[in-house]
Amino acid sequence: MRLFLIRHGQTPSNVAGRLDTDAPGPGLTALGRRQAAAVPVALRDREVDAVAVSTLVRTSETAAPLAAARGLQPVVIDGLQEIEAAELEMRNDMDAVHAYVSTAFSWARGDTAVRMPGAELDGTAFFTRFDRGIAQATTLARESVAVFSHGAAIRVWSAARVHGLDPAVLQHSPLHNTAVVELEGDEHGWELVQWSPDPAGGPQLIAAHEEDPTGEPVDDA
Repeated sequence: MRLFLIRHGQTPSNVAGRLDTDAPGPGLTALGRRQAAAVPVALRDREVDAVAVSTLVRTSETAAPLAAARGLQPVVIDGLQEIEAAELEMRNDMDAVHAYVSTAFSWARGDTAVRMPGAELDGTAFFTRFDRGIAQATTLARESVAVFSHGAAIRVWSAARVHGLDPAVLQHSPLHNTAVVELEGDEHGWELVQWSPDPAGGPQLIAAHEEDPTGEPVDDA
């Protein structure tokens, strides 16, 4: 199975640097729509047999151009949504961003009992629901599926589930809006084919002067 994990396009909360994880969430900005429109062009030489999206609006809006270009109907899958920020929701101060990212990446390093501040959610719960979402997505096609998801969720899940990826490296590496992570494998394990941190349409679609907490590199507090 070939799996494309694609981060959604830019939202107003990305521009404001806010930890915005609640459903249904915001739609895309004008730049986000341009980023989404570039996805089918970037994947024009790749086989995509199915499209899955999270329960948050921004993934459906990002997936729409690719789905239309391939004549596919996106499937909404509960489990592929962003890591919930709980009491940190809608904050954009550095303390909140550090708490969110450090908690999430502690899960990738194996400390899954740590809870997100003010939440019942821990690493075990996150991986259980995201694993389930990925497993459901892979049943949609025999060969390849594009999964539109979220910055922190993609980075943390990949760090824990893709052979050879280092959580410390991914914590300190960006994943811009509409970046594509290409994997190959199945429920028994995933191998990295390509990690492309820039937008699918190229670095010219990176937003200037944006503090994007779930996609930007964040150092340890």
